[in-house]
Amino acid sequence: MLLMFCWGALRQNCDVEKVVFASTSTVYGDVTMFPTNGSYAPLKPISIYGASRLACEALISSYAYLYNFAALILRFANIVGPKSHHGVIPDFVRKMRKNKKELEILGDGMQRKSYLYIDDCANAILTVCKKSNPQVEIFNVGSEDWITVSRIAEIVVEEMGLKNVEFRFTGGFSGGRGWKGDIKKMLLDVSRLKASGWKPKYSSENAVKNTVEHFLRFNGNKIAC
Repeated sequence: MLLMFCWGALRQNCDVEKVVFASTSTVYGDVTMFPTNGSYAPLKPISIYGASRLACEALISSYAYLYNFAALILRFANIVGPKSHHGVIPDFVRKMRKNKKELEILGDGMQRKSYLYIDDCANAILTVCKKSNPQVEIFNVGSEDWITVSRIAEIVVEEMGLKNVEFRFTGGFSGGRGWKGDIKKMLLDVSRLKASGWKPKYSSENAVKNTVEHFLRFNGNKIAC
């Protein structure tokens, strides 16, 4: 309802030429093709978050065609950077600061996903916003590789200079997911985005390392909640 109200207000009161919507890779659900391109179907989100973003995409598309907006829909991978205060990286750092001998890892640790550094994300948005778009256009925004949760845990331990840390896996849900609704594997096909002139500077592993380094350098012994 809020989205419909906002679009109605834009249509009536503003001379809007283009709207950019931050969607998510979770709209795809559990896919069978990696990397996953923007035309993959059917879209079957397995979480309320993914379903709500997919619903927003549909409303935006309909309004764009009805009222002559240009709509740019960006389906993001996991975006990380110095000011990310939730997600697997800050969660691991917080846990390690409480107990330097053991790290609890949700799921089986084999969840494998793409992580994009915030600088690459910003450059991607600027790149596609500058180009001329058709009525509705969808881009995947992510890195070109992926990394497991277990490897992220190893990076956190390495960057914190800790030794002999025991990883304790919770086992998770439905084949090792961290929680109900968690997508276990995600790697986006970003070829369309690259064709626009953009290319990620950082791999998933480098994005994770940079994020951990910034936490440790600028947050001292605390991470903002």
